[in-house]
Amino acid sequence: MNGASREALAAGRESLDALTDNTSVDATKLADELAAVTTLLDREVSLRRVLTDPAQSGEAKAELAQRLLAGQVGGETVDLVSGMVRSRWSRSRDLVDAAEELANIADLTAAQKAGALDGVEDELFRFGRIVSSSPELRSALTDKAATATAKGALLRSLLGGKANAATERLVVRLVTQPRGRSLEAGLESLSKLAAARRNRMVAVVTTAVPLSDQQKQRLGAVLAKLYGREMHLNLDVDPSVLGGITVQVGDEVINGSIAERLDEATRRLAG
Repeated sequence: MNGASREALAAGRESLDALTDNTSVDATKLADELAAVTTLLDREVSLRRVLTDPAQSGEAKAELAQRLLAGQVGGETVDLVSGMVRSRWSRSRDLVDAAEELANIADLTAAQKAGALDGVEDELFRFGRIVSSSPELRSALTDKAATATAKGALLRSLLGGKANAATERLVVRLVTQPRGRSLEAGLESLSKLAAARRNRMVAVVTTAVPLSDQQKQRLGAVLAKLYGREMHLNLDVDPSVLGGITVQVGDEVINGSIAERLDEATRRLAG
């Protein structure tokens, strides 16, 4: 993707991250619903053209998406897709690609929440190696004469009970809905998404007063350097916080009164 579509996809990813960071949101259900939206947009060319028409206002396109999807998918998915169509897209096809990518990211996020992301990444790699070493299997999975149902059944017989549920879902979706891609290219794309997700961490930051944009950037950079990974900040304001700031990364809680690392972060924020 280029230009406006790249920016729109980045905004969609941020919205998805914000949704799935909420523990009450079912990331697997979200993945299923986004996959259904992908199928709809892929099939209905005229619809996706209307939803990406730059001559139409973002609000009008969002209202159309809401009318179409309401009652068919959950509110979180409706809000996410509505936000996506408010953005500008370089090509109507890019909206379909973005919806599919967000569906895959949602499944990977579900695996991450379950502590299984490393395993999913490894399974995707190993499955790719199995396919490349078995012309018969590759032929069966890419046979245009075979139905999606038959391919899905074959994959479930191979992966069911042997691979993580997220791996199975991702591979089945790729094989049954290839959308013009080669199997190898699709598996490589999934592996890259898994690697990117694995390198992302979430920090829950509670402060006595709201942080400025500059402070957020500085804190994010400091935490990324400390943990060696990209850091997404979930911000909360609680005037009762002692020391002014508390940071939780995974199971680790860093309190400003006792953590040398946070002292360094505070000095940088002040400086």
